[in-house]
Amino acid sequence: MEKLRIGIIGVGGIAQARHIPAFLALGDKCTITAVSDVNGDRAREAAEKFNIPHVFQDYKELFQEVDAVCICTPNKFHAEITIAAFEAGVHVLCEKPMALSAAECEAMIDASKKANKVLAIAYHYRFMKEAIAAKKSMEDVGEALVVRVQALRRRKVPGWGVFTNKELQGGGSLIDFGCHLLDLALWLMGNPKQTSVTGRSYNTLSKIPGQVNQWGEFDHQTFEVDDHVTAYMTFENGASMLFETSWAANIKEDVANVSVSGVEGGLNVFPFELYTTKNGMLFNTQADWMPGEEEPDVPQASNFVAACLGEAELVVKPKQALQVSQIIDKIYESSEREEGSR
Repeated sequence: MEKLRIGIIGVGGIAQARHIPAFLALGDKCTITAVSDVNGDRAREAAEKFNIPHVFQDYKELFQEVDAVCICTPNKFHAEITIAAFEAGVHVLCEKPMALSAAECEAMIDASKKANKVLAIAYHYRFMKEAIAAKKSMEDVGEALVVRVQALRRRKVPGWGVFTNKELQGGGSLIDFGCHLLDLALWLMGNPKQTSVTGRSYNTLSKIPGQVNQWGEFDHQTFEVDDHVTAYMTFENGASMLFETSWAANIKEDVANVSVSGVEGGLNVFPFELYTTKNGMLFNTQADWMPGEEEPDVPQASNFVAACLGEAELVVKPKQALQVSQIIDKIYESSEREEGSR
């Protein structure tokens, strides 16, 4: 069987740090045949660095050389490029978030169905071994009642790239970081439908001049996205979620975690712990060993390639990624209503 031919669209930081090395590690199943970037010099440098034969500045010209693409562009272009790829008969792995809005996500799903091609979204936290262990352990937890999500960084606004550009990215800490843990929490819960979403977004701190920031300098005068977001949501099965994410929190240390309190027990994902009762006692259980890779990049790429070859189901289903974007939309809408009523 011939190898799946992969193209990379957008060869900036995340493409070179995560996706290209991951696909190269799967050399028995796939090969990277082309790269594309609006910055022609960057595209040529990446191709030379990773020994990739075809280089394009226009992504549409890349489609003729590939069977599947990995889209690593700013969020604004996710839907446009994904739909164009499907129209060209090409499978898609798209970086998170799926798109700028739920409406764009739905258009992407419709295009994938029409083309009968795979659409995967790179919510790579699901491929972490702790997350896989947690998913397997949900039987011990039972039906989820209360879920707590924290995706918090202490003074780490990304000072590079376009992370603080609202037009290109659509948002800040919620769309960039919080979406990963939100997706993971929903997956552990079994993706029940949300019934209410209330949220508030902030960017007060990052608009103050002279802020201490660990991840490079940024212009406080043009900072236009959220650096801290809180939300509360309920679901049709009666469960509720308390959610918080930040790039710039004034806290002791970074936190990235999901915890679940259920009918039968509870769990914590990072680090993985299981909380149960037995024989009139309370037990806190840690795994001495768990299977899985230390990094999620190769397992994510492997699942995508296998799905394209018809050998596996996607771990991250498009409709599940759509739900994340639906909730993100509702959080921003709720915050805007709250601001408007002040």
